[in-house]
Amino acid sequence: MSLQYKFFIIPAATAEESESELNRFLRSVRVITIHREFISNGQNSSWAMAVEYLKDSSKESGAETAASGKKKVDYKEILSPEDFAVYSKLREWRKLAAAQENIPMYVILTNEQMAKISEKRITAKAALSEIEGLGDARVKKYGDAVIKIMSEASENKGSENETERQSVSSDSNA
Repeated sequence: MSLQYKFFIIPAATAEESESELNRFLRSVRVITIHREFISNGQNSSWAMAVEYLKDSSKESGAETAASGKKKVDYKEILSPEDFAVYSKLREWRKLAAAQENIPMYVILTNEQMAKISEKRITAKAALSEIEGLGDARVKKYGDAVIKIMSEASENKGSENETERQSVSSDSNA
């Protein structure tokens, strides 16, 4: 284990997305101390935080941690086969987008967020904003790509249903 520091600036006016990032980080590490200071600067006021933590090199970044107590979720077991197929498409897109931007995948969307999007069959940006932890910045940046994937999935499901209806009607005519 090695001692590490991570610094956060959280704007007081628009804290939601930064708060989510901070909370995810805090759940993923063993925190030693948090140094915080409020910086009063009118509309630009913010919180500055320095987190001192221990990094366990044996853990993978996405694995279960003792500090969080969260277990890894198998979405294939939780989601319906149709929802899991859409979830998988979102996961593939997220992997490519994260590689292009050279950022961790969870910064784009978490597994839980993708599962909610798949379950709710979201096809509008406004509905994306209702997903917990998705702030305006991420909806603006990634919303079009997510909506495109979801719309294509809806179109494919519609054409599959039409094919089934045609098959059933041709069977009944025989």
